[in-house]
Amino acid sequence: MRQSQVRTLLLSAAAGACLLLPALADEAGLFPKTRTDLSVKDMARVAAVTRPATDFSKPEAFEAMPGGATTSTALVNGDAFSHFSANISFAEEEQFKLGNALFTKLWVAAPSSTQASDGLGPLYNARACQSCHLKDGRGHPPEGANDRTSMFLRLARPARTPEEEARLARHEVLTFPDATYGEQLQDLAVPGLAAEGEMEIAYTEVPVRLADGTTVSLRKPTYSVAELAYGPLGSDTTLSPRIAPPMLGMGLIEAIPEADILAHADPDDRNGDGISGKAAITRDHRTGTLALGRFGFKAQTASVRDQVAAAFSGDMGLSTPDRPNPFGDCTTAEAACLALPTGVQARLGDSEAPDPVMDLVTFYSKNLAVPMRRSVEAPDVLAGKQVFYAIGCASCHVPKFVTRRDADNPAQAFQLIWPYSDFLLHDMGEGLADGQPVGVATGREWRTQPLWGIGLTETVNGHTFFLHDGRARNLTEAILWHGGEAQAARDAFAGLSAQDRAAIMTFLESL
Repeated sequence: MRQSQVRTLLLSAAAGACLLLPALADEAGLFPKTRTDLSVKDMARVAAVTRPATDFSKPEAFEAMPGGATTSTALVNGDAFSHFSANISFAEEEQFKLGNALFTKLWVAAPSSTQASDGLGPLYNARACQSCHLKDGRGHPPEGANDRTSMFLRLARPARTPEEEARLARHEVLTFPDATYGEQLQDLAVPGLAAEGEMEIAYTEVPVRLADGTTVSLRKPTYSVAELAYGPLGSDTTLSPRIAPPMLGMGLIEAIPEADILAHADPDDRNGDGISGKAAITRDHRTGTLALGRFGFKAQTASVRDQVAAAFSGDMGLSTPDRPNPFGDCTTAEAACLALPTGVQARLGDSEAPDPVMDLVTFYSKNLAVPMRRSVEAPDVLAGKQVFYAIGCASCHVPKFVTRRDADNPAQAFQLIWPYSDFLLHDMGEGLADGQPVGVATGREWRTQPLWGIGLTETVNGHTFFLHDGRARNLTEAILWHGGEAQAARDAFAGLSAQDRAAIMTFLESL
């Protein structure tokens, strides 16, 4: 791409960004439209430091530290995603290590001789958090000898009555489960109980020709379920695949002020740039209050603790104080599951994973550090960053935020962070559509995924499968699957020279 073209694209993108107003995001006034944690002076500092880059001749200040003071500067190797926030206290390091022990712990079926470890299932997808979030990183679809542990199918049906539609509108529920199989297909079960079924995937190769004559093959997946043990799925039940996302920087994401996320939302595309990100609205599971969704592929979860509780319940069938059902996702149609013993121990509390477990796993999840960037000063990295901005990627993959001064943990407070996400929902086109609405997210909408750490996926997890279902075998394929609001950026990428495409890849691999 010639410098004149880059300059024109950058000026156009900047002009569009100036039209964004916080008021566009939250018409109902559910969330603050301005930050309440900063002085006027600090507001000016934050506005200056988070302004989009315009000089690509050198790195921006602090760009090499994507997690601010929490950033891990440890040696880059297969454990790069498993280090604690660099600025937590010595006492908190102990909490982190205890949380790690629970995160990697293998749970067992009840009753067992290890009473503090039983309660698994009875139906489940994994025996440990680490089984899905491999080395705290990204899961994968089943490939060759790889198993299905880090991937599963979410199940949901549409509302069938006005009353159900009203519950969705009031954000009382996000989806309606399949009557027999619940909210997700569990392909594992405790001894003596049949698993629900098995996910099957069939791929079709779809060739895509780029402007310079290069042909890239995209694999289009089709999903189905075999060996259903408890009868058929509902006729209107949809299947939505999920791989486990990486765990990096979750406490920092939770500390981004609502107003700063909402400032990037434009649900009606009033500025006419073709991008209409919208906020996800959900409820805190403990308080029932409305909250801004920011975690999960559909931004269906508002806090790290809610995410942890949902995983304990849905993935492992473990009850917590937040989700006290010891049978997990078992339904009334699965009577054999409901007849089995649970792992609740009166002397340990009313749930299989009581508050001490929840607190430690939540702390661990909030403090998995983002690794330090590599080669931020390299000319090819800077060139790739410039093209990334120029073709519009930064419109949704927003580079920078500053976290709240009053964050729950001082380690995450007032940090300049570089997640490369706006944490909003976007229509990504028919190619990526799963047809499954979740809360306010339609069947074509997905949360913008953070990019920090993406360049170390192969180092940590030994693969380069991307997107919500791992269909993309590399970053080029992932970009070419973008559609909908991202169609213009995708087409601009497809129109680049091989040199400029390589530069973007080099930039992404530095993240």
